[in-house]
Parts: sequence; structure tokens; C-alpha cells
Amino acid sequence: MLIIRNLIILVALLPIVPFLFVLFLIIIIEDGMPAIFIQERVGFQKKIFHLFKLRTMKKNTLQAGTHDVDQAQVLRCGKIIRKFKLDEFLQLINVLKGDINLVSPRPSLENQTELILERDKHGVYEIKPGITGLSQVCGYDMSDPTKLAYVDSIYVKHQSFILDLKILVSTFTGIFKKDLKTKF
Repeated sequence: MLIIRNLIILVALLPIVPFLFVLFLIIIIEDGMPAIFIQERVGFQKKIFHLFKLRTMKKNTLQAGTHDVDQAQVLRCGKIIRKFKLDEFLQLINVLKGDINLVSPRPSLENQTELILERDKHGVYEIKPGITGLSQVCGYDMSDPTKLAYVDSIYVKHQSFILDLKILVSTFTGIFKKDLKTKF
């Protein structure tokens, strides 16, 4: 199963690579090197790993959750990249490395201690984090750590192929968002 998943991801990455190259150039033109953003995140069993993303904020921006960062720090091209979730594509490298899954609770930053404590209470660190998750499609973010950890724990208890499929589809289309939010 792991080999098939990785093969699918590699095949999916091939047509994306030229597009990513164009995005790299746009970021570099607007704000210089580097175009890739690497950030330490808390993963499975609270082990730290390096998460890869396209850089959407100005260089030397505070390492904090998106809701804690001044929106003036977001690059012009970064606003578009974020709107269409294009900054997340590089995390497929993390999936290939085995750091994260496609669907599961988003990994927290090391400095989000309240969220880490809440997730620890709910057993969220007993599964790998993901690129997208139930909390994200339901509209919960790291600004309310208690609620976010609770919704993450609901995912941990109810995870299934069908739920993951609904979350993935909802991430890009919003189709199941209302259903998921009502159900969970």
C-alpha cells in the first residue's frame, strides 16, 4: 500500500514540477531567495521534523501561526499562492519521506505549547500529522487551541478511507464542508 501511495504521489508531482518552478521564479523575483520555506513542526509522537512549503511571506517573518503573523508580511504572490493552497504542494515531499500523511491533523509549530498540551491530552500525537485535516475543512485554526485539539481528536477516533476522501475533496472544492462541520 505504501509503495502504491508513493508511486501515485510521484506521478502526481511530475506535471506539477514545471508549475512549481514558475512559482519559485515568481517568489524569487518578488522577494529574493529562497523560494522554499522549511519549518520545524511537531509530528508523530511529538518528534520534530522539517516541513517543506513554498515561501509566501517576506524573508525573516516571525515564526508563528498564520493567525499570529501581520498580514502585511504576506507577499503579493503569496496571497494568490495561499488562496489556491499551492504552498502545500511541497509537503508531498514530507509524505514521501513518511513524516506526514495526506489527511490528518495539521502539524503544530514547536512554540504552540497550548495546542501541543491539548493535543497530547486527546492522543492526537499517536498518528502522523497531515497536509489537510478535518479541522481545516471545518474552519478551525490554531487561534483556538482547545477547540482545534478537540476536533483533531474526533478525526483520530473516526478516521477512515471515506472520511479522508471527503476531507481531501472538501479541501479543494468545499463540497463536503457543511456536512463534515455538522457531523463533527
